[in-house]
Amino acid sequence: MPARILLVDRKGVRTLFANDASLQVCGEAQNGVDAVRMVAELSPDVVILDLTMPGMTGFETAAKMREIAPSIRIIFFTIHEIPAGAWWVGADACVSKGSTLEELTVTVNRVLQLPRTLEGGLK
Repeated sequence: MPARILLVDRKGVRTLFANDASLQVCGEAQNGVDAVRMVAELSPDVVILDLTMPGMTGFETAAKMREIAPSIRIIFFTIHEIPAGAWWVGADACVSKGSTLEELTVTVNRVLQLPRTLEGGLK
């Protein structure tokens, strides 16, 4: 069964996962509010989101996601330099938009292999 990915405010990234049978985009949200709702509805394994989004910041979105789905994997994909706050809200990885899209795929696969504690955080 492929890992399910929710994309948040990431137009154009969907095609990156089209040829990878181990990854499936299960939804796309336009903002943090929709993303939190979709996490509850779709139960994705991984969420890829930006720090700057309409409605809620990526940090706020990630923190709310952690509350409702502690074991979800969160990857920030952003043009911003990644501040330490990303780790405080439970990000599993951060990828610069300056990186290749292939690096994003590698990061998704790496994050899916990370062990989790019962509380949802990294071991």
